[in-house]
Amino acid sequence: MADLRNNFVGIKSPNPFWLASAPPTDKAYNVERAFKAGWGGVVWKTLGEEGPPVVNVNGPRYGAIWGADRRLLGLNNIELITDRDLYTNLREMKQVKMNWPDRALIASIMVPCEEESWKAILPLVEETGADGIELNFGCPHGMSERGMGAAVGQVPEYIEMVVRWCKQYTRMPVITKLTPNITDIRKPARAAKAGGTDAVSLINTINSIVSVDLDNFAPNPTVGGKGTHGGYCGPAVKPIALNMVAEIARDPETYGMPISGIGGITTWRDAAEFLVLGSGNVQVCTAAMTYGFKIVQEMITGLSSWMDAKGHRDLDDICGRAVPNVTDWQYLNLNYIAKAKIDQDACIKCGRCHIACEDTSHQAITQFVNGVRHFEVMEDECVGCNLCVNVCPVENCITMVGLEPGVLDQRTGKPVDPNYANWTTHPNNPMAKQAAE
Repeated sequence: MADLRNNFVGIKSPNPFWLASAPPTDKAYNVERAFKAGWGGVVWKTLGEEGPPVVNVNGPRYGAIWGADRRLLGLNNIELITDRDLYTNLREMKQVKMNWPDRALIASIMVPCEEESWKAILPLVEETGADGIELNFGCPHGMSERGMGAAVGQVPEYIEMVVRWCKQYTRMPVITKLTPNITDIRKPARAAKAGGTDAVSLINTINSIVSVDLDNFAPNPTVGGKGTHGGYCGPAVKPIALNMVAEIARDPETYGMPISGIGGITTWRDAAEFLVLGSGNVQVCTAAMTYGFKIVQEMITGLSSWMDAKGHRDLDDICGRAVPNVTDWQYLNLNYIAKAKIDQDACIKCGRCHIACEDTSHQAITQFVNGVRHFEVMEDECVGCNLCVNVCPVENCITMVGLEPGVLDQRTGKPVDPNYANWTTHPNNPMAKQAAE
């Protein structure tokens, strides 16, 4: 059986599944139940500095996006950091760590961007026995208007400065949580590394308004007739998160830096995708809020079964395996040719492939053959775009088949070139022409 034990920057846990800093990790009651369900670690809901607790709204805190079957695809959240007293949280964290010494317990922290504020809270957190800290530089609402959260995460110089403070004033490993609300995720990651961070975690929530109440003309969730932007999370953000994780994992300046992957992880497969793209472990929130803590059991079983089936012994066998295969568009092989193929036995003749191809693509799929309803790919028109694969409701009914070198491509009338060629050397590329001249 695959070994799922995780060692992330020296923080050990029985599996790579951690609960992210959010409502599910707001108190000892929740965290204890999560550990009983099987979670390998938790990042405690973000702590603020000593003093009057943060004030949250006392009304709706979530907006939602659903699929056609009412399946939750994304949540918009306007809740702030913990509104419980700092010392109450610290006492509970200490007790939980004593009760569960084999589980990872990370303290998420957000205090003003002032050295004294960080210097004051770090010893308090360290005294709990927490395994590490996560710097919340991602929250896009409420706290950012106060100069914290994403307001720090969007300025690489601030990130580097605060990370340096934390490395100076604590023995605990420092994980820097990055905001996705930025043009180039590599810049804040590089800044965190320059500051001495032990790892980064990403993504935090995406700034968003998910819907508008067309009766009250206010964004959802609506609080007393008004709404605001919030943080978007859930399955819908997974593609954005995967890309940002991969960008950091393959960047020469941050290559090898430990990454805790976050963003829409709902199944073991989601987790595996984050791991192979460079994450050392994963954090989950929305899935637990949707299906409960026991969803981790399916994640553990699924990941272990897949690893067993593929012959992967432990997490080191899979972490980062896909990173070398992530490249820029300009390096893709322009001599690779593929065509769509429809399995006539599996086809239910719904016509969606034809409609998509006919109306919005390359008019390469028939609707009738000899007067009979029949869907088939015309290879002399097919450019291999695979739109038909994605709109077909029958799994594996339509597949993409690569043409072997030397085989005639009916669309171009030329044989498939066996040599690798990309845009950097293509004769139509103005930059390539200039280089040749």
